Amino acid sequence: MFRQFISSVEGSQIYLITSLGIFLVFFIVVAVMLFLMKKDHIQQMSEMPLRDNK
Repeated sequence: MFRQFISSVEGSQIYLITSLGIFLVFFIVVAVMLFLMKKDHIQQMSEMPLRDNK
């Protein structure tokens, strides 16, 4: 069903390649941000739910 819909749309290859590109760029940016993040910031964020600030 999906193939029939995609094949009936003009220029469908552009939409497929663009969506794949956006998907890949998003996850590459997230991975780079993760590797560049400071370790103490990661530790602080992981302990936030355990703190009792009442």
